[in-house]
Amino acid sequence: MLSSAWKYVPGNEYCVKVTDGTHDSPKQAECGKPLITSKHIKGDVIDFDTAYLISEHDFNEINKRSKVDQWDVIISMIGAYCGFCFIESNEEIEYAVKNVGLFKAGTEVNAKWLYYYLNSPIGRAHLDAVKSGSTQPYIALGALRNLPILVPKEDDVKEKIVAILDAIDTKIRVNNRINAELEAMAKTLYDYWFVQFDFPDDSPQGQGKPYKSSGGEMVYNPTLKREIPEGWDDASLVDIATFTNGIACQKYYPTGDEPTYKVIKIREFSSGFDDSSESVHQGVPEKVVVNDGDILFSWSATLEVKLWAGGTGALNQHIFKVTSESYPKTFYYFEVLKYLEYFKMVAELRKTTMGHITKDHLVTSRICLPPKDLIKAMDAKLSPILSKIISNSQQNAELEKLRDWLLPMLMNGQVTVGEAS
Repeated sequence: MLSSAWKYVPGNEYCVKVTDGTHDSPKQAECGKPLITSKHIKGDVIDFDTAYLISEHDFNEINKRSKVDQWDVIISMIGAYCGFCFIESNEEIEYAVKNVGLFKAGTEVNAKWLYYYLNSPIGRAHLDAVKSGSTQPYIALGALRNLPILVPKEDDVKEKIVAILDAIDTKIRVNNRINAELEAMAKTLYDYWFVQFDFPDDSPQGQGKPYKSSGGEMVYNPTLKREIPEGWDDASLVDIATFTNGIACQKYYPTGDEPTYKVIKIREFSSGFDDSSESVHQGVPEKVVVNDGDILFSWSATLEVKLWAGGTGALNQHIFKVTSESYPKTFYYFEVLKYLEYFKMVAELRKTTMGHITKDHLVTSRICLPPKDLIKAMDAKLSPILSKIISNSQQNAELEKLRDWLLPMLMNGQVTVGEAS
């Protein structure tokens, strides 16, 4: 039950304008400005790497309903990410949207409040209620314009709540930046050793110097069609790791009060669990139970590799759990990650509705295989970095729970702004 200090207003009354972007289809350009569609909105990030580029001329021709400004709130209107929101905080941005919900909130406070509300259990429930379509969910523009937006009757209350929630999000963003830097540092070191082949050469001749750049012996490998360090071999991804597909979870739905796991589908893979995540009883096969620190590979639709830190769950179809009894996690994680661009190219060439690869592509993959003692030495350097990334991600998960718990408690009057502060 909501507190009497709150009220609902429709989206087009709360915002300066609510649109769905351009309806035109400008030609793709080799360089230019990004044109974002619903599939590029993945949780609280936008995937600009795969965005459709349009020329400067076409970008300038697109009317104002399509251009994104600072403090606009963007929402995916169709597909697997339907209902996902992103808030644009960057002042120097130049991109447009096509068939994407665009809430022009007008001010920073209004935008942040709208973003927090749409990501709250109450806001998500209203979004779910206006979704249509059974196989491909979508939200109509009219539904967004009439979407009930819950706001406090006193503006200063809204500002204080936004400040509290923003403080939590600031810490989350700091952790995310640290993780991005740690990931980049780990990848740089991995590439230096196992891509550029400048690992420390501990042989009497090498005396710890970088192997390749110090004249280490390179030999041609006919399978890889390139030179690799002497003593190295080639292998496939299935030679170094086991790729266990998730299961169809319908037959494991709970029927009573038995203990459950939440299900990791493509949506959860990208943004973690929420109240709408499905559950299964804990009788699912152990091989599809996922814990923090496991490596997941979504082989359909998104084609991404992730170091999971979202809590224990059960893996749905379209996602591999990657494990190995012979090689450390740091090795097969970065090898699959390194192969990802090739897999994306394969999926694009196959021109499937939802880009995906098969296990045959894993079998036919070819990678460079270093000696195990070198892999072990690399693991000693990378394992602490991955552990810190997991720790930061777990802290973020707790902060997100606090944020998501706090907002409805404020809305129903169980917590006041003063208590929250």
